[in-house]
Amino acid sequence: MTTPDRRLNAYRADLAERRLEGQVEATRFVDGTPARIAVPVIGLRPKPDMTSGIDTELLFGEAVTIFDRADGWCWVKAVSDDYVGYLPDSAVSDGALEPTHIVTVQRTFLYQEPELRKPYKSILSMGSRIRVVGATEARGNHYAMLEDGTAIFAKHVQPIDASQDQDYVEIAARFLETPYLWGGRSGLGIDCSGLVQLSMLMTGREAPRDTDMQAARLGAPIDRAELRRGDLVFWKGHVAVMEDTETIIHATGHTMTVVRENFEEAVKRIGWLYEQPNGYRRPII
Repeated sequence: MTTPDRRLNAYRADLAERRLEGQVEATRFVDGTPARIAVPVIGLRPKPDMTSGIDTELLFGEAVTIFDRADGWCWVKAVSDDYVGYLPDSAVSDGALEPTHIVTVQRTFLYQEPELRKPYKSILSMGSRIRVVGATEARGNHYAMLEDGTAIFAKHVQPIDASQDQDYVEIAARFLETPYLWGGRSGLGIDCSGLVQLSMLMTGREAPRDTDMQAARLGAPIDRAELRRGDLVFWKGHVAVMEDTETIIHATGHTMTVVRENFEEAVKRIGWLYEQPNGYRRPII
């Protein structure tokens, strides 16, 4: 029997998600309880330890399933991509209502009140989900109002069910110069596969989180000679988006930013560390 991928399947010796009953050994199997992320962005860790590196990040308003709570930590699974890990208990809210809108700009401010000259409460990344309960205008600026009285610039959000931009490459380009962050998945810091996933999310498409998952599951394989806008180039542990037949966009530790780079020059530069590309895929058929 194949061992389930622990990144995408919640199981430990003492506890596992119920759908894995009969597939793994555990003392107890549970359904879990729904919750939502209650902080702007939070790292998902492989163990309940703040000194542990993050595997990925979750954004404000994203849905999770909680399987266990202990010692100030929650063991959760992200609804959007099935990623499993640990979050501080303070980062989740059990009673949060269904969000109505999603942030569509790279990052924006959540103000304490609808006035841009007033202090802001927090910074929200593209992909964050909020519940809008009203609207107001102040000095010609339009704001969406949240239940707690905070406000966000109305043009920076749109209804979750609204028609979405279909060009995920254009979305990826909005992240140019964003700092590189291992495990990052937000407008505050992002890694190569996070850039692909979040850009696709904003066009209504699902994408797995990690590079190896994307290389195996996104779209269909193609030959290098077929590369065009929107295709993906994979190295071992790295992925880049083709902006056109000659240029890629990717988050790279080389510059510690999201950059636009000539594809052939990037292949030569990356080769000493990751060797040659090992796959090409067309995610949108």
